[in-house]
Amino acid sequence: MSSTDTERAEHLQVLGLSTDEIRVYQHLLRAGPSSVTELDQAVPDQAAGIESTLGGLVHAGLARRSGTDHSRFLPVPPDAGLEALTLRRESELKQARIEVLNAYDEFRRTVHNESTTHLIEVVSGTAIVERINQIKGSAQREILAIDSPPYYLGAGPNQMEIEQLNRAVAYRVVYSPESVEVPGYLTENILPCVEAGEQARVLPDVPAKLTIIDGSIAFVSMSVRDTDVNRSLLIIRPSSLLTALIGMFELCWRNALPLHASVGAEDDRLEPIERRLLALLATGAADDTIARTLGISRRTFFRYLERLMNRTGASTRFQLALHAARENWL
Repeated sequence: MSSTDTERAEHLQVLGLSTDEIRVYQHLLRAGPSSVTELDQAVPDQAAGIESTLGGLVHAGLARRSGTDHSRFLPVPPDAGLEALTLRRESELKQARIEVLNAYDEFRRTVHNESTTHLIEVVSGTAIVERINQIKGSAQREILAIDSPPYYLGAGPNQMEIEQLNRAVAYRVVYSPESVEVPGYLTENILPCVEAGEQARVLPDVPAKLTIIDGSIAFVSMSVRDTDVNRSLLIIRPSSLLTALIGMFELCWRNALPLHASVGAEDDRLEPIERRLLALLATGAADDTIARTLGISRRTFFRYLERLMNRTGASTRFQLALHAARENWL
């Protein structure tokens, strides 16, 4: 599989396609109209079988039977299908948020029982920073995080994460648009960590501020959208609530848009500032924030945006984002 296929597969996986559906769809994009037999031979070892895989692609609005030969399938313009997949993911994310809230309510009703008091710890005041450093410093395998202000440890460089990445602790982080809007946070914290190996994505609306260490302990608090002053932290140990939080993170991860370290890399098709602008648009940052981060005026920002939309034939920012994803500009 080429690097282009691999990157496209990541985007399709975010939209909820299975591995087999992605492989068959990639083959249709390369080979054009193909019969069921040809597809079965070209994409072997499918878990669900070629008929089921094609049925999934047809249901997703990405493929259809040929009008002249019903035994053959071909890819179709994906606009309607992609929007349906996006709406489905948004619905799943809302449902996951409800499930987490219900799980927490159930926990709160039983928190005074002796058998459950050890599952949650409430930390406040100056002890918060100490407990965060203690827990994060113990990571051995992986840290999962949904990142949003306010920041207990400040918004500057994250030396602890870079050191952990260097000793093979994996990081997957979903950022909120508010994270990018904190002055200097993108350039001083996010991008250096991505360049060091962090896998980063951006989601327009995050449900909570969350960090999960090695799948065995988590700390969670309200995001900046819920409170302007956040002085308490919940530490969650193995329980149904922790399982629900891990599931919520994975759903957010699948719905989020990848943020790569190469946002400033050279590309024959784009100027470096255009790649940075597209990456910032993908975060959901406000126009003023993007212009300030790029060091340009609002007028210049809109001139670059208009030029990109004219070049791609996009009439909306959503269409521009889809085109940028298909062309691997992000």
